[in-house]
Amino acid sequence: MSASVPARTHWIGGTRTTGHTRWIDVVDPATQERLSVVPAGTAADADLAVAAAVRAFGHWSGVPLRDRVDAVRAVAKGLAARQDEIAAAVTAEVGVPTVFSQRVQAALPVAVASGAAAVAEEFAWTEQIGRSTVFREPVGVVAAITPWNFPLHQAVAKVAPALLAGNTVVLKPSEIAPLTAMILAEVVRGAGVPDGVLNVVHGRGPEVGAALASHPDVDMVSFTGSTEAGRNVAALGARTVKRVALELGGKSANLVLPDADLLAAVRAGVANCFMNNGQMCWAWTRLLVPAGLHDQAVEAAAEAAAAFTVGDPTLPGTRIGPLASAAQRDRVRGYIERGIADGARLAAGGPTPPDGLDRGYYVRPTVFAGVSPTAVIAQEEIFGPVLSVIPYSSEDEAVSIANGTRYGLGGAVFSADPDRALAVARRLRTGQVDINGAAFNEAAPFGGYRQSGNGRELGRFGLEEFCEVKSIQRSASG
Repeated sequence: MSASVPARTHWIGGTRTTGHTRWIDVVDPATQERLSVVPAGTAADADLAVAAAVRAFGHWSGVPLRDRVDAVRAVAKGLAARQDEIAAAVTAEVGVPTVFSQRVQAALPVAVASGAAAVAEEFAWTEQIGRSTVFREPVGVVAAITPWNFPLHQAVAKVAPALLAGNTVVLKPSEIAPLTAMILAEVVRGAGVPDGVLNVVHGRGPEVGAALASHPDVDMVSFTGSTEAGRNVAALGARTVKRVALELGGKSANLVLPDADLLAAVRAGVANCFMNNGQMCWAWTRLLVPAGLHDQAVEAAAEAAAAFTVGDPTLPGTRIGPLASAAQRDRVRGYIERGIADGARLAAGGPTPPDGLDRGYYVRPTVFAGVSPTAVIAQEEIFGPVLSVIPYSSEDEAVSIANGTRYGLGGAVFSADPDRALAVARRLRTGQVDINGAAFNEAAPFGGYRQSGNGRELGRFGLEEFCEVKSIQRSASG
């Protein structure tokens, strides 16, 4: 490790520690230069963090709700005060444009923490059912394993409700984008949360993530990541029959009905598909359009894609920066090549690097036309700026295509008739559906059907995930 490169450390029991001398490089995807290093954590580091969380649980779970709410509100305030620093860190490690980092990557965690605190104040912590009193209590020690695409948001979406419910947490951020985890730890401590309530352990999934998922003293794992990794987490958690909440992949459809404003629907769909450099699990990566409007939709999509300037994410005119890693770039380019090989028509973009951007993990925003619903690029999560336009002949066929993958995370319906749009949305087997471009609601439940996972995050439903339910029955005499 070069002395000129800043190192991030574990945060265990309120103490910074490296654990040992092995390190993982954190790389700027725009320049391919090293930004920082984090410890390559081990099972021993996970053990120390879990032990700290176990020690802190007895006190934190007994802290009055009012104090826990005040603490999480203070966390929201602390994050708001450091939004510029957070945005810069996310742009540097993930490659998303600065404007998006400021408006979403740094701002959304503030809204989520504030919203969770408000929900906790109104939450039904106890209720009476006949002669039984039902209590919602903390699960215990929570392992929060988070991805790189929304590094701080995903951490806050787990940590805030877990702390409000009285749990203690061991957070394992992605080793690709770990920089904001220490900011969160510092803010949590600054909010007056006792040491050991939040711990951070860096490292790779097969070492640290697996150790946490199988740890006998971890009561719950909340995991966000790929479906394949989620299966492994669930299998490891099953060894101790712990609670496992999974938010996994997606292959969401944007279903445009014949009466919709086609141009508006296509433009909104392209913007959603390419948001965050296309690295979103709920991105609308399939555009379903009436067969008679297919060519018109493809032309509009290609025109919209051309407006997504690719380049240095720190420049104000950039709309798509580099992908987060070399592996991710190669994966996305491989899918583009597969789409061409399988006979889909390339309407925009392609597998070659964008002009003048040979350095950095860049991919051209890509639109495919005439894609078969069963094609690989229409079935598998690509996690990059790649849109598949799929024609359909009837509303029933469109719904069948939309539901015809292993996923069920997000989706959209566009129609001039709100009632028709709602009826179609109800038929989609997916956790959330946006009608006519409705905005994201951080208070609504977020999660998926089928292999997109189980459980829900955000709002009241997200708080419930971190609670056990106990009923106490009393006799008529008391």
